[in-house]
Amino acid sequence: MSGLRGLREWWSARRRFEFCLTVAMVVTLTGLCGALVMLPNSALPKPHAAEATDAVGQAPATDPRLAEVRRSIEPFGPIVARQVSTGDGQQSLVVGHPAQRIEIDVLERELAAATTAVTEVWGTDWAQASTVVVASSPSEFAGLVHAGAAMSTEVAAASVADPFAPGTRPTGQRIVFSPDAGRRLDPDGLRTLLRHELTHIATRADTRDGAPLWMLEGFADYTAHRDQGRPFADIAPSLTARARLHALPGDLPADAGFTGPDAAATYEQAWSVCAYIADKYDEPRLVELYRRIAATRQTPATEDQILQTVLGLRRTEFIADWRNWLSAQTI
Repeated sequence: MSGLRGLREWWSARRRFEFCLTVAMVVTLTGLCGALVMLPNSALPKPHAAEATDAVGQAPATDPRLAEVRRSIEPFGPIVARQVSTGDGQQSLVVGHPAQRIEIDVLERELAAATTAVTEVWGTDWAQASTVVVASSPSEFAGLVHAGAAMSTEVAAASVADPFAPGTRPTGQRIVFSPDAGRRLDPDGLRTLLRHELTHIATRADTRDGAPLWMLEGFADYTAHRDQGRPFADIAPSLTARARLHALPGDLPADAGFTGPDAAATYEQAWSVCAYIADKYDEPRLVELYRRIAATRQTPATEDQILQTVLGLRRTEFIADWRNWLSAQTI
C-alpha cells in the first residue's frame, strides 16, 4: 500500500509541475505579444515588402516603369517581372502574375526579336524599351488599358499611352494582354499579336486620333506577319475565300468594319492593302504613306492627293490595282 501511496504522490506532484509550467509559458507568451504590439512599426518585419522584392525576380525593383505598373496590378496578386534586352541596349519589361507565367515566358522570349522586326520596317526613331503586362482578370485588363466596363471581351491585347502633344514623344506606353490571351492564342499567335501592338507603340508619335484604321491596323498587321513565312491564305482565309468567289472588296476598309461580326475579315483586308503596297512598290514608300495618312483625319479626297504624291495613283486606280493584286494572290 505504501508503494501505491508513493506513486500517487509522485503523479500529483508531476501534474502540479506541468500545470505551473503551462501557466508560466502562457504568461510569458502573453507578455511577449504585448511587447510586440507596443513596438513601433519601424521595429517590426515587413513581410509584404519582402514578398514584393522576391516577386520582382529579374527586374530591378527601382525601375520606375515597374513601380508605375505595380500600383495598378499589385492589388490583383503577387507579381512576376522580367527584364529583357531590346533594341540598341535598351531594357524592356514583361510583367504579370504567377498564374500567367506561361504567357510571360513566351513574351519574354519573343520581345527582343519583335522589337527588331518592328525597327526593320519603321526605323530606329522610337523608344525601343517597352513595357508588356499580362492581366489576370477582366477588371485588371480594363483598368490597365483605361477602358472601364466598356472593354470588349474580344480584345486579346491593346497598347496605351499617356496623353501627349503632337510633336512630342509619347510617355507611359505599355502593351496589355488580356487574361485569356494565352488560352485563345498559341505561341505563334502571341508572337504575332506582340509585333502588332509593338508597331502601334513605335508609330504612336506619328499617329493621330481619327486617322483611317485601314492604314493604322493594316500597317500593324503587315509588320506583325512580315517574314514569318506564312502564305497569303493562312493570313487572310476569309479574304481568300471571298476572292475565289469573285467577291472582292469594292473600297478600302471603313472604320466601322473593325468592330462587330466582320472585324476579322476587315483586318485581313487592311493587312492586304499594306502587303500589296510593300510588294508592288517597297517598304519605304509604305512607311511614307503611313506617315502621311496617319498624320490626321482623312477623306477620300485627301487620300486621293496623298496616294498620287506617294504612289502616283489616284484613289480609284489604287483600289483597282489592289483588287487585281488580290486576285493574283488567291488563284
